[in-house]
Amino acid sequence: MSAITENQEKCGWIKFSENKLISLEKKIFEVLQTAYKGWHVLIDHKPNVKAKIWTIAMNTESKNTPLVLLHGFGAGVGFWCLNLDSLAANRPVYAIDILGFGRSSRPEFSNDGLEAEQEFIESIEKWRKEVKLEQFILLGHSLGGYLATSYTISYPNQVKHLILADPWGFVERPSDFNPPLWMKTLGIVLYPFTAFNPLATVRAAGPFGPWIVKKMRSDISHKYAGRLENHEIITDYIYQCNSQKPTGETAFHKMIKGFGWAKNPMLNRIHKLDNRVPITIMNGSHSWMDKTVGKKLREMRQNSYVRLEVIKDAGHHVHADNPESFNEIVVDVCNFAESNKSNVLVIPENESIQEEEQEVVTETQIATS
Repeated sequence: MSAITENQEKCGWIKFSENKLISLEKKIFEVLQTAYKGWHVLIDHKPNVKAKIWTIAMNTESKNTPLVLLHGFGAGVGFWCLNLDSLAANRPVYAIDILGFGRSSRPEFSNDGLEAEQEFIESIEKWRKEVKLEQFILLGHSLGGYLATSYTISYPNQVKHLILADPWGFVERPSDFNPPLWMKTLGIVLYPFTAFNPLATVRAAGPFGPWIVKKMRSDISHKYAGRLENHEIITDYIYQCNSQKPTGETAFHKMIKGFGWAKNPMLNRIHKLDNRVPITIMNGSHSWMDKTVGKKLREMRQNSYVRLEVIKDAGHHVHADNPESFNEIVVDVCNFAESNKSNVLVIPENESIQEEEQEVVTETQIATS
């Protein structure tokens, strides 16, 4: 070990350590009661360019339709630790680190936003083929919801049901958008550096990087308080996921305009999505994301199944803010998908699938931002 590395460890900072990231993920998954396996799936990212996608799988012996999970921006499979046990109780569950994030490879992406998006999509499809999945239920959170929808547009026959958890990138920026305080602060800090990646400041801060993550995203670690022995492991995990070569982050940067709005909003091309694919969209009751997306989807897909859910006492991280309600809804959706063998929605005569939004209430309330 070099003298520099020894000093870094003494002051509690390592810019990036694969061993550290592996250790943090294992500690996070100590909360799980169900056995899981993890491995890298090798794919061809581009001609003569191999890449590895980190994969977690549970209950793969089940014959029920698998559920595949796509995390949000800057996250990784560890973020699903409060959900995996429940979701995998009756079916196979696969969670991946999206290419360019977490423990997956960091290959270069196109400098064109649409081309970079398609490279994400093709990496998921190549992963599916390597894992030998046929039809599956696809769930994406935030950026993962955007990519899950784009994937389903390209490969509708593979997706039995599309589940969107507080998805990013569906609408144009509204004129009355009022972001939370942490986002306003981050926007002010990063405004002079808009040519850089969203988390460039964290990496440039050197040994202060982990401290910045802990201070700016303490809201996330608090969501796991009482579940993990040390909930600050989550912010350490976030730092290690994002202190590496930021190729996925760079690709995301090519897909946005302004501070975090999609160049190519998904609602502008949702008409390309096969009407036979059912959609469930979940929003946190006090999420800062646009909660009108679900209603707009219904209006645009009147001959399709669109289910809307609002999760009480939840913000953007619906799966961590109120995991009990989130898990209950996802399990119910998966059971519905299992019973819908033909993947064709039958609308009973004189009935409408455009039911009212349901607000989910549970006795357990998780503190949120």
